[in-house]
Amino acid sequence: MALGLFRVCLVVVTAIINHPLLFPRENATVPESEEEIIRKMQAHQEKMQLEQLRLEEEVARLAAEREALEQVADEGQQQNETRTAWDLWSTLCMILFLVIEVWRQDHQDGPSADCLGGEEDELPGLEGAPLRGLTLPNKATLQHFYERCIRGATADAARTRELVEGFVDDLLEALRSLCSRDADLEVEDFIGVDSMYENWQVDRPLLCDLFVPFVPPEPYHFRPELCCSRRSVPLDRQGYGQVRVVRADEDVPGRGLEALLCAGDPPYLDTARVMKWFQTALTRAWHRIAHKYEFDLAFGQLDSPGSLKIKFRSGKFMPFNLIPVIQCDDSDLYFVSHLPREPCGETPASSTDWLLSFAVYERHFLRMTSKALPDGACHLSCLQIASFLLCKQSRLTGPSGLGNYHVKTALLHLLLSRRPADWQAGQLDARLRELLRFLEKSLLEKKLPHFFIGNRKVPEGMGLPEAVRRAEPLNLFRPFVLQRSLYRKTVDSFYEMLKNAPVLIREYSLHIPSDQASPPHKAVVL
Repeated sequence: MALGLFRVCLVVVTAIINHPLLFPRENATVPESEEEIIRKMQAHQEKMQLEQLRLEEEVARLAAEREALEQVADEGQQQNETRTAWDLWSTLCMILFLVIEVWRQDHQDGPSADCLGGEEDELPGLEGAPLRGLTLPNKATLQHFYERCIRGATADAARTRELVEGFVDDLLEALRSLCSRDADLEVEDFIGVDSMYENWQVDRPLLCDLFVPFVPPEPYHFRPELCCSRRSVPLDRQGYGQVRVVRADEDVPGRGLEALLCAGDPPYLDTARVMKWFQTALTRAWHRIAHKYEFDLAFGQLDSPGSLKIKFRSGKFMPFNLIPVIQCDDSDLYFVSHLPREPCGETPASSTDWLLSFAVYERHFLRMTSKALPDGACHLSCLQIASFLLCKQSRLTGPSGLGNYHVKTALLHLLLSRRPADWQAGQLDARLRELLRFLEKSLLEKKLPHFFIGNRKVPEGMGLPEAVRRAEPLNLFRPFVLQRSLYRKTVDSFYEMLKNAPVLIREYSLHIPSDQASPPHKAVVL
């Protein structure tokens, strides 16, 4: 259409330029008679009329074409052009957004949690956070809910720990008796970690997580290597490390242990091979002591090789996790083959990549913090209630990218930023709301900093390796940047949990007289 209009304009301009009245010929020096001029004008008029007719036909043809295009294709072309331009613009914006988002999450310091401090109204970025209209029940209802649904699980935890620990002691002793001191890994005493040993387990069935440290036989030794200590390391590998196997006497690779449990050259411990060896050793150890017990032992989840179940004849069962770990030098940092029940995690790039676990440091931090808090402090109660709501929601809508470890990490940030007096028992409702707001803000920003990696505000008395303190902060929500479907599901599930929370708490709090609710005992981390 634009080309046709250009042609019309060109014809008109040409006609005007060639008009004899406007531009007489330069060599016409003899005046012409009036009759001759009239005759020439009439001839030119006829010529112009013919040209006008041609132009009218051309315009009519163009108008018809334009009308046809408008009726048939113009709307589609405009939509296609608009869609193409919009798609191009959206693509450019999305690429720019992803670049900015990855840069911001990878290079900026931690979120507002790292700079939290003082009273609640001083928390930057958390004031007036919506929580989509969440109205938590009052203090009395929360107290009743805690007494009815949570305290009982805390009391049962001690009995469960006692039974599991006694059995595991016997099982590992049998394993030691079967292992070769020259070729097999040496098993040390187990270490209890996570919620059952931090006194905030609420989900049923109660589950013990036990680290089982291994050391190599002589003359080998392990040389742990932290990925975060290297000058150039991909951000998705900051939470990993590798364990090199060397001879203690010659400081060169050995030729026995690495053939069984290692991969690569130089040899590094392979997580898959270690777990296979561990499963085989546990099976042999159980067969040696099975006659002493009136229950069976079975492996649990296929994706968690250390997941075991004690199966009683009554049909009941008691699950627990035995997780092989390697200690990082003389610190409380451990290399673990896997972390059970961990959503939203990065996939290891190699089977020689071991996850870094700060579970022992987390337990020490909670224990140290509890000593400074007032009697009946509500920090573990907040964690238990939030964990309870998350577990119930997971059963309703399925698991999402948000897990108990993320809730616990958020609480650790708040404990580091708030004064001890802010955690009095009477502040349970305020602290619970603050914890949920912190999680909401972290989800919306797709950023939850690891509590230890790159956090220079952690007390030096914790004894963290210096490489961990100096490392770049690790964003636990980094997978949400690219996994859009997982992120959408997680956000929807979180808001659904907030929506269901008031009704769920009230339903579990029914028929409990307010005068029978006793204040919670002081939380103790074992």
